[in-house]
Amino acid sequence: MPANIPAVVFVGGGPRTAGVLERLAANRAELFDGPLEIHVVEPHVPGSGRIWRYDQHPGLLLNSMAADITMFTDSSVACEGPAGQGPNLAEWAAGVLDGSITDVPDFPRSLREQLRSLTGVSFPTRQMQSQYLEWFFRRAARSLGRNVTVHRTTAVAIEQVVGPAAGPPAYLVELANGRTLRADIVVTALGHTDSRPDAASAAWADFAGRHGGYHAAPSYTTDVDYSPLGPGEDVIVAGMGLAFVDLLVLLMEGRGGRFVETHDGGLRYLPSGREPRLWAGSRRGVPYHSKISTALRGEAPGPLRFFTAAAVNALPVQYGELDFRRDLWPLIAKEAGYGYYRELLTGSPDRAAMGWDEFSARYADLAWYSAAREALVAAAVPDAGLHLDLERLDRPFTGRSLAGHQEVQEALVAYIEHDLALRDSPDHPETQALFLALLHVYMEVGRVVPPERLNARSQQTVHGWWHGFFSFVDSGPPPHRLRQMLALHRAGLLHFLGPDLEVAADESTGLFHAGSPRSGTSVAARALIEARLPTTTVARSLNPLLESLHKTGLGTEQQLLTADGIHSTGKLLISAGHQLVNAEGEPQAGLFGVGPGTSGWGAGAFARPGTNAAPFRENDALARSVLTLARGHHAEHSSTLSTEPAAVGKN
Repeated sequence: MPANIPAVVFVGGGPRTAGVLERLAANRAELFDGPLEIHVVEPHVPGSGRIWRYDQHPGLLLNSMAADITMFTDSSVACEGPAGQGPNLAEWAAGVLDGSITDVPDFPRSLREQLRSLTGVSFPTRQMQSQYLEWFFRRAARSLGRNVTVHRTTAVAIEQVVGPAAGPPAYLVELANGRTLRADIVVTALGHTDSRPDAASAAWADFAGRHGGYHAAPSYTTDVDYSPLGPGEDVIVAGMGLAFVDLLVLLMEGRGGRFVETHDGGLRYLPSGREPRLWAGSRRGVPYHSKISTALRGEAPGPLRFFTAAAVNALPVQYGELDFRRDLWPLIAKEAGYGYYRELLTGSPDRAAMGWDEFSARYADLAWYSAAREALVAAAVPDAGLHLDLERLDRPFTGRSLAGHQEVQEALVAYIEHDLALRDSPDHPETQALFLALLHVYMEVGRVVPPERLNARSQQTVHGWWHGFFSFVDSGPPPHRLRQMLALHRAGLLHFLGPDLEVAADESTGLFHAGSPRSGTSVAARALIEARLPTTTVARSLNPLLESLHKTGLGTEQQLLTADGIHSTGKLLISAGHQLVNAEGEPQAGLFGVGPGTSGWGAGAFARPGTNAAPFRENDALARSVLTLARGHHAEHSSTLSTEPAAVGKN
């Protein structure tokens, strides 16, 4: 490669890298249209990567509807680069079928059938999503000409090479196949990675190994070997989020069982006889809320009114350092309530005793946590069951006593049925309004609240509780998955352990014990599954590149100093400009990081159209930084070459 052609290496070739590639192409005309060499290092198929690869059980679904999935930076995205319009997943599928999209492979019959049955409100399979993502990657790569080379291997190390005096450094990216790539710019986009177990998981694995039991540490569900679990065997499952939903698919339908509709419109599970019996619990004790099928009937949502940059900027005048719980959460809660009650009062006026104009005018002046706000809601909405209680939403069984196994089962069944009644019927569009309000806030947090303005405790809260609460309310499974849970419960293959799950290992029996101290439910079993993704960690990462960055100090974990000591989020620390920060606290020129394993706040890799999605804003900003650096490298190298004396030939 000529020295004056800047080289960019992407480590990881999943959807996040595909999004940045598309933004590179979109911004080149403005920032740098010179020569550019791009390498993408990805052991799986680029575009889908490991998590979204085609080779998964066909029953595994996304938790978003097809019309709500796009990879395109549309005109709603507040970024400096130009918009890039393109089809969402549902439109792409329709284009493949009608022949208007032709740059796709010859899909197998099973996938063609999925395409034909897909609608905008369908929850697509991950297999179909893999093809959309791979198509988008190919499209983005083509738009960059012949500059993109894909290496189907793993990056294992990055070495910094000191450049000329006062010049920027270069990097050597070592690959598992023995090759080394020289780069002026490196972008790590690793997505979800595996890690060594924490102390508790390691102890449980050791216990299971010594007693002939089974333990599955936190992992991507479809990568775990569940074959040691026998038919009818009791299995403790810790976690009831999306990993739990995937687990049900693999251990039930994946073992030959099937669901059939009953004459009353319900579901019945017909077992194959090969299924284990699951005992599930978690901190909340309930599954994630169902995705919502109802449409809004009332006044259309507008821009955020209370959780705004202006409101946040005014807070330090009063408080100084920002605290999430004290300063930001009341604004978020008030914004969520505003969206919820606007739909309730304008979309279902028969449930209201006050007009929206009067309510909204009075609501605007009241703090969320105030008796006056509660009194206003009580006057406007006579049915107390429709009052929005965000704390009860987060922890539904707080303050409730559950006496014994049977009461826990009845309570969980009633909870799931109520959730479906609220979110999968046309009668409660206010739940959709709450969903949209929280989604809008979630996408805005990183834009209106710079991390450096938050105290350390609050940064932990953002990455921990806030992300978890949003996922619990807004990122749950399709509603039919909750119906399937109920059918599995009726079939005797799923039992509920309740909230505040505790798990212990009994050396005297060689069995795991799990139960809820608040309900008295318990079970003993030789098998334990931790149904969640691995905790993000650089120090304990099993990814060789992250291990290398940590060992050399080119990268480091985000450390937060709180009143009770120093705590690590486990995330790869990056600057506001997405540069990796080294062990000395210095941002690294030309070395960038993006994705869920970093300290940045832009979550996800694809998004709902028209939502000013945070990851798309980040993709555009990062692409522009890369192009600006590439332009500088090209100019510097070209200047150096032009001033070197010409070689003198010898006769």
